[in-house]
Amino acid sequence: MPTETTPTGLRSRIFADLTPLRTSADYRRLWTGNTVSWVGQQMTALAVSLQVYDITHSTFSVGLVGLCSLVPLVVFGLYGGAIADTVDRRTLGLASALGATAMSVVLATAALLHVQQVWLLYVVVALQAVCFAMNSPARTSMIPRLLPTEQLPAANALNSLTSNLGLMGGPMLGGVIVGMWGYQAAYLIDVVAFSASLYAMWRLPSMRPEHEPGADGTKPKRASVLDGLRFLATRPNLRMTFFADMAAMVLAQPRALFPAVAVLWFGGDAKTVGLLVAAPAVGAVLGGLFSGWLGAIRRHGLAILLAVAAWGAAIAVFGMTRNLWLGLVFLAVAGCADTVSMVFRSTMLQAATPDRMRGRLQGVFIVVVAGGPRLGDFLAGSAADLATPAVAVVGGGLACVVVVALLGLSRPAFARYDARDPQP
Repeated sequence: MPTETTPTGLRSRIFADLTPLRTSADYRRLWTGNTVSWVGQQMTALAVSLQVYDITHSTFSVGLVGLCSLVPLVVFGLYGGAIADTVDRRTLGLASALGATAMSVVLATAALLHVQQVWLLYVVVALQAVCFAMNSPARTSMIPRLLPTEQLPAANALNSLTSNLGLMGGPMLGGVIVGMWGYQAAYLIDVVAFSASLYAMWRLPSMRPEHEPGADGTKPKRASVLDGLRFLATRPNLRMTFFADMAAMVLAQPRALFPAVAVLWFGGDAKTVGLLVAAPAVGAVLGGLFSGWLGAIRRHGLAILLAVAAWGAAIAVFGMTRNLWLGLVFLAVAGCADTVSMVFRSTMLQAATPDRMRGRLQGVFIVVVAGGPRLGDFLAGSAADLATPAVAVVGGGLACVVVVALLGLSRPAFARYDARDPQP
């Protein structure tokens, strides 16, 4: 007889599995709060870029906004993970969410007072990134404590849906709000949106890491970033999740070439670039919406290898087509494959990592996610300059497939990884 925790039927096998939202009130509040606040953060990100350009009329100055965000994410990602493995994660989540809220208050106040200082916007963006680097490892490490292991794939699919919907809808909503009511309106809405995340964190129970006591029964020492990296170095299955992701994000990342591709391949303009940028996100959202079948998969390592190979193959085929709509379809397929890969990579990190190490490994995850695509942009741009955009895109996609195949051959146990017996 089916139970609430094991949904059956065609609907649950196709559409996103909502079981985690139904069975855990804490997770439901956390997911809802993160969804609302993430949309607000993406609105603010667009509003800041628009405001910087309005003040400077310089695209270089707008580009510096991304750099101001990237550097703190990389620098503080690992440190935030170590803190999440040391203190009460609920307290850290509350403090970092309050810090991000305060930064949005600063932006709103400056806009209301017509303060036109670009340096202030850069500083606020950097501090927002620091808050995110502290909040994300704490929040993500809580999920395995709120849900049973078998519900983690469904929860990660829901989290991917939040991320991609925010990336799509937040900027669009932000553009409309800034156009109608100004920058201060977007920032004030972001402040209100953060209240959902704060409320969710406030309602959580204490979430101290489950440390093992020392041999003499004393409390363990403060969590160390180096200890987390040493742990990862001795856990081949977890290490493979990062290698597979880097293969996709570094070798087969065509985003930096979209402006050139739009003109040279499709005879388009800025609108065409927008379509190319949006297509992977649309595919990722569809992957999240139709993710119910992922919960039945137990061979997570094999699923990651196949999903990353599908990403590379879709990018390579995109590089060979000169029909815009067909190209958009393959970019969407790549985005869908990325969602599948992300769901199982996140699940393996949560299920196969002891609680005392989850924050630090989530910190590594932030660094890879933040830095990998930027390195991929640099590699694709350099390859296109040395050869052609077609060679860069097709070659990068094929290189991704080859590297993933080599990874699978070098570590056959990864493809045999079974979610019923998670081994790091």
